[in-house]
Amino acid sequence: MKKLLMLLIAITTAFAAYAQQKGGREDTTQHITVYSCPMHPDVTSNKPGKCPKCGVDLTLSKKEQMKMEVTKSYACPAHPDVISNKTGTCPKCGKTLLPSKKEQMKMEVMKYTCPMHPDVVSSKPGTCPKCGMKLAEKKPETN
Repeated sequence: MKKLLMLLIAITTAFAAYAQQKGGREDTTQHITVYSCPMHPDVTSNKPGKCPKCGVDLTLSKKEQMKMEVTKSYACPAHPDVISNKTGTCPKCGKTLLPSKKEQMKMEVMKYTCPMHPDVVSSKPGTCPKCGMKLAEKKPETN
């Protein structure tokens, strides 16, 4: 009976370790953005361009548009088609990408930030995962 109990404990421990390792893996799947013709949905491409049938600009497919709305955080004020999930500048005009309304609301809740990495924010005190510095309380923005 003791041997059976020890075997069950060993199997459970091994399975738990495997499940934790499996759960922490990074997504290594290659994600491809799909563009399609609004007039000819069967015409698709993995980059922007023109439809070979009618010459209309290829646009993001409906599925890609929905994915971008969920992940979109920053956009160029002059070029709404330039979107990113992180801060930066527009590759077309060099203007600073502005946060979306959803990102702005999220930032209002986040009261702590890293002095070295302003993109690292938290709703509670702690340390920066990038550099280990103590998160500082954000100063209220003045308009």
